[in-house]
Amino acid sequence: MILIWYHYIRIKEQSEMKLITRDTDYAIRALCFIAKNKNNIVSVSRLVNELKIPRPFLRKILQALNKKGMLKSSRGLGGGFMLRLAADKIFLIDLIEVFQGPLKLNECIFKKKICPNKNTCNLKKKLDFIEKQVVSDLKFITIGSLLNKR
Repeated sequence: MILIWYHYIRIKEQSEMKLITRDTDYAIRALCFIAKNKNNIVSVSRLVNELKIPRPFLRKILQALNKKGMLKSSRGLGGGFMLRLAADKIFLIDLIEVFQGPLKLNECIFKKKICPNKNTCNLKKKLDFIEKQVVSDLKFITIGSLLNKR
């Protein structure tokens, strides 16, 4: 089994390819916090204060999760967010796709054109295998599995 908990993979001396971007990380943290609060409505202000996530980023993320049907919102005084889906039904791979698009480790681009060796390249075959393993592993990680259950 491939370890997926490396937050990034070094591809150049100073640059990184991130498996989990900032938006996805913030979404995971917000969903875990809301899930721990069971059926209570959690305000944006409380999330900002507890998680130390900048309000503009958090509002954008919560709106996206609401639009995707993972959260439900209530407006007005005492308003906020709660889970629409059970924590065990919100998968990490779905969050990655919402905020980052499909997980892709290799695009095989050569001078802005598709590489002519795409179908015979051994490196591509190996990277495709790794990508399938990572995606497969991510399909089993849910918000519920990330909660600290004692």
